[in-house]
Amino acid sequence: MVLQAIRYSRGSLQILDQLKLPHEEVYRDIWTVQDAWDAIHSMQVRGAPAIAIVAALSIAACVARCNKSGADPALLGPDMTGAGLISHNLQILLTSRPTAVNLADAVRKLEKVVWQVQQQPGSTDYSINEAYIQAAEQMLVDDIRDNENIGNHGADWILRHTGTVFPAGKLSVLTHCNTGSLATAGYGTALGVIRSLHSRGYVKRAYYTETRPYNQGSRLTGYELMHDNIPSQMITDSMAGALLGLKREAENINCIIVGADRVAANGDTANKIGTYALAILAKWHSVKFIVAAPRTTIDLNTASGQDITIEERRSHEVTTMRGPAVQRSKDGSLIVGGSVHEIAIAADHHGAWNPAFDVTCHALIDAIVTEKGVVEKDENGEFHFEKLFAD
Repeated sequence: MVLQAIRYSRGSLQILDQLKLPHEEVYRDIWTVQDAWDAIHSMQVRGAPAIAIVAALSIAACVARCNKSGADPALLGPDMTGAGLISHNLQILLTSRPTAVNLADAVRKLEKVVWQVQQQPGSTDYSINEAYIQAAEQMLVDDIRDNENIGNHGADWILRHTGTVFPAGKLSVLTHCNTGSLATAGYGTALGVIRSLHSRGYVKRAYYTETRPYNQGSRLTGYELMHDNIPSQMITDSMAGALLGLKREAENINCIIVGADRVAANGDTANKIGTYALAILAKWHSVKFIVAAPRTTIDLNTASGQDITIEERRSHEVTTMRGPAVQRSKDGSLIVGGSVHEIAIAADHHGAWNPAFDVTCHALIDAIVTEKGVVEKDENGEFHFEKLFAD
């Protein structure tokens, strides 16, 4: 059964509430643009590709209802219609998460669609809305296809560069944060590479970090790996160095695969906080460090990582944790049950620095995998992305 984090049909949008996982599977209706903004900002939906898709589809669902039955008060905005109203709502959604470039890219493309239709003779609000709906729905289709291509390109590259030969050879990988179906329209980027390796029979074990402070690894990546029956094991963020230092074959890590929220023109990559530390560890231990992301994540207008705005979130996300109460059975196993509680793990009045992302210098990255292929550095240690955008 395919894990479906986004449920869309024309006029209707639901998301799997990722704040409830892995203990509850709850789908939330996204009825208004404000619903979408709240879901993205609160991280009920997260992951750069998924953020862009949900933002686009939230407006598509609204304007589809508008086309079907007339004016829809669920659309948030001033007294305007057509391209102006759609553009206004796209700009509102753009403020929900500033670091991920996919959302800005989607907004730019969708605004272009509606303004082009508006310039056509005889255009109406209905025709503008219909053009927007078709463009947003195509983004959903394209994202799943692109993720599958990323998975295949990444798997091919890893097998070539680790010398793994089937059936005797299998490899262990480490990933950080969540980059699967829950972070995209489906299949995933870095987790899509792992899925592709697993489908070919090459995965010995997939290790994943808990990914503090929001625990996307322990809550979401673990959930997806178990869903797909991929051999896996969680580590805390601080255990990565010790894991890479092990020389026993069973734990030997062949590569680290991460996603990206923004890749600058020189290859510097913004991703979930903790990625930079993993890249340094990979370099020290001579382990391949790979970024997997769609072309929409590559921002040629941002020269380097120094120009990327890093979102800082509230300190209570670090000083507290949420989860259901547990009991321990006679054999020592945990029984999860009861309502979800928020507990303090530090003195909240001390505060906490809480950047959501960090930037990994391109010098620490071995390859950047996209749906169009894998980009490696040239003899001078520089990435060049021009060929990816030639079409």
